[in-house]
Amino acid sequence: ESGSAVELLGGIAEFSGSSSADTDIIYKFIQSQELVARLDAKLGLRQLWAKGNPNIDFIYAYDPPGTIEDLVEYWQRMVKVYNDSGTGLIDLEVQAFTPEDAQRIAQAIYDESAALVNELSAIAREDSISYARDELTDAVRRLKQARAALTRFRNETQIVDPSASIQSQMGLLSSLQMQLASTLIDLNTLRQTTRANDPRVVQVELRVEVIRKQIQAERDKRGLDGPVDGLTGDGQVFAELVGRYEELAVDQDFAEQAYVAALTAYDAASAEARRKTRYLAAHVHPTRAETSTKPDRPMTIGLIALFSFLFWGMAVLTYYALKDRR
Repeated sequence: ESGSAVELLGGIAEFSGSSSADTDIIYKFIQSQELVARLDAKLGLRQLWAKGNPNIDFIYAYDPPGTIEDLVEYWQRMVKVYNDSGTGLIDLEVQAFTPEDAQRIAQAIYDESAALVNELSAIAREDSISYARDELTDAVRRLKQARAALTRFRNETQIVDPSASIQSQMGLLSSLQMQLASTLIDLNTLRQTTRANDPRVVQVELRVEVIRKQIQAERDKRGLDGPVDGLTGDGQVFAELVGRYEELAVDQDFAEQAYVAALTAYDAASAEARRKTRYLAAHVHPTRAETSTKPDRPMTIGLIALFSFLFWGMAVLTYYALKDRR
C-alpha cells in the first residue's frame, strides 16, 4: 500500500509496508471458532484427527465427537500460527496423522483466509465509494429536476430563449423609435409649409399616433411601463419571463457543475478504491511432509525413563527416610 500522487506532493503520505492490522486479523481468524466450525463442516476435522485411534493413542489422537470447544482446544495443539510483526508475514504449521490430511487442512485455511481478505476488501471498497456514489445520485437527480423545470417553462411560454427574444424585440423598438423621429420631422415640416387642415398633415399625425401606440405596446411587453397583457396572455410582462428564465438557467448551470464535480469525485474514489485493494498471497504454498516429526518416540521414551527413574529415586529416598525415623 502506498500513498497517492496528491498525498506525496502534499507531504502527508504514510510511508509504510503492509499494515500490521491486516496480519493481526488473519492471525486471529485462523485461531477462531468460526474457522474451526467451517473446516469441520467442509473437511470433517473430527474424523481426520481421530485416525490415530484415541482408544490406543489417548494422548495425541482426538476423541470424537466432543463439543466445538473441545475441537477448538485440539485445534490449538494441531495448528500453530506464527505472526512476524516486523515483516508482516504469517507462518502456518498444521499437524495431522497423514501428510495428505495436513496439506488439505492447510490449503483450506489458506482458501478461507483469502476469502476473508477479499470480503474485507470489498467492504472497504464499498465504504470508500458509497459516499461519492450518493453524492453523484443526488447531483443527477438535481440536474434532471433543473432540466425538467426549464423544459416546462419553454413549453408554457413557447419561448426557447427569452434573452434572444428580447434582443430581437429591442431591435424592433429601436426601429420604431427611429421611424417616430423621422415621422415627427416630416410632420413639423408639413405644418410649417401647409395649412393646418391639410390632409397630408392629418395622415402624418395618424401615423405618429400609430407608431407611439406600437412603441408603448412593445415597452409594456417588456415591463417598462407597468404590467399589461403580454406575450403569455396571463398578465405576465416579458421582464418577469426573463427573470424566471434566468433563475431556471442558473439552477441548471449549478446542477451541471455539481454533477461534473460529483462524477469526478466518484471516478477518483473508484480508482483509489481499486488501487488500495488488499489481497492474500502465499509466498510458500502448503507442502506435503515425507516423514513424520511427531510423536518423537526416542525423546518420549527417554523422558518417560527419566521421569520414571526420578520417581523411583524419590520413592526410595522417602522409604529409607521413613525407615530411619523408626
